[in-house]
Amino acid sequence: VQLQASGGGLVQAGGSLRLSCAASGSSFSIYYMGWHRQAPGKQRELVASITTSGRTNYADFVMGRFTISRDNAKNTIYLKMNSLKPEDTAVYYCNAGILGPQNWGKGTLVTVSS
Repeated sequence: VQLQASGGGLVQAGGSLRLSCAASGSSFSIYYMGWHRQAPGKQRELVASITTSGRTNYADFVMGRFTISRDNAKNTIYLKMNSLKPEDTAVYYCNAGILGPQNWGKGTLVTVSS
């Protein structure tokens, strides 16, 4: 499974960004897809995930601000991030697997200025 993420960048606090991640591989091998993030000096943490069937899971700190979605025909997931805060600054990593994050893409940097 190969994952290609895009959409990171610099945005002001309160702004929005949309991340995309395209996966190669069988539908079975990418049943689970999601995003983790890692801020400087911090551990990598789950942001959101989604299954082929559309079941979603969100970290508490993004509930109501971020929305994960999926286009199964394109093997692509999206993360729409609204009301961004400086503390959302991190490298965002796309991941995929059968039941969890088994494969990881290169990260995309999101920087939120205050």
